Amino acid sequence: MRKHVHVACGILEQDGLILAAQRSAAMNLPLKWEFPGGKIEVGETPERCLIREMKEELAVEVDIGRALTPTSHAYPDFTVTLYPFTCHLRAGTVTMNEHHALRWLVPTQWDELDWAAADLPVLEEYLAGTICEG
Repeated sequence: MRKHVHVACGILEQDGLILAAQRSAAMNLPLKWEFPGGKIEVGETPERCLIREMKEELAVEVDIGRALTPTSHAYPDFTVTLYPFTCHLRAGTVTMNEHHALRWLVPTQWDELDWAAADLPVLEEYLAGTICEG
């Protein structure tokens, strides 16, 4: 039976930029870019998970914004369902605790990165919403 992982991820917005995180070489999907977040624990809501994971991975406190459409992707060894949210920095300075690299990007730069396949529909929905909003 294929492993199915449920992950909350955050599109961290600041000053017109969005944070992208590059997975470390030791992680699954090594060196792919993603929105930061992590596995949802039993009994945990996606929102609570994202708040916890942002503290653990980036040493920041965030305010959760709007929810985007959950999306699933089947990789060869597992399936992941992402629960994406926009979020804003409330406290702390972004610190790289788990990732190989971090980049603040404007939408025109996003196609320069090698994104994890599961994050692509999230990125597309976010960009479509951003264009519609203004």
